[in-house]
Amino acid sequence: MKVADFSKIANKYDGNKYRQKVEQDTFLKTYIEQNKQSEYNILDLACGTGIYICKQMEYFRSEGIKWYGLDASLDMLEKAKEKIIGVSFVNGIAESMPYESNKFDFIVNNYAFQHFTGKAEALDEVTRVLKTNGIFEMHNIAIHQMKSWWVYKYFPSAYFEDLKRFWDKDLIFHELSYRGFDVELNIKYQMQQMKAVDLLEYAKNRDISVLTLIDEDEYLRGLEILTSDVYNNPEERIVCDFAELYCIAKKL
Repeated sequence: MKVADFSKIANKYDGNKYRQKVEQDTFLKTYIEQNKQSEYNILDLACGTGIYICKQMEYFRSEGIKWYGLDASLDMLEKAKEKIIGVSFVNGIAESMPYESNKFDFIVNNYAFQHFTGKAEALDEVTRVLKTNGIFEMHNIAIHQMKSWWVYKYFPSAYFEDLKRFWDKDLIFHELSYRGFDVELNIKYQMQQMKAVDLLEYAKNRDISVLTLIDEDEYLRGLEILTSDVYNNPEERIVCDFAELYCIAKKL
């Protein structure tokens, strides 16, 4: 599988308006309500520019949470450090985390599991650093259920690149269960019409990682087609689907 170079998109990553729509993590809220303690160690695994931590710190400011962020990209971490204080940000990889065993109460991994080149090793590390009865939360797109996503419509090879990067739901469930987790996995699916002009903005920003992995010629060709669609009909709406995977795994 190809690996995205986030140094190329760190400066524009937060420019994607969709990424700013971060609500309170209800799974974390439930965990705190059901496990009252004076302090929690929470890790955002592959934290990127810190969008999740920044938002959740506002929602959970009254809780005794020590926030940690780990990411493989120094450029993304620099963006996180620029906007957030009071967080332990560390440059490192999921397959070899620089933390002692049984450290964290809750680990969250948002839209990033596909980037790990050693996914089994990453899950081994999650198992190691998570406390017994701790929670591993994985949130990602479910590409196998969204073949009509606009990205795949205009940039067809992106789907085949993603097939190399993403595990399907059955494999995720099996691998976590095998490691002694009690797993609950759900997929939220929606089909909708989206304005082509809005999609063009996302495509031009090229901050969606798979768009950095396809050939430049195909990217330009897809961008040209999308631009033409908008030019010919500024009000055109594209039918596309989208699926999100929510996985909550409790370490037994």
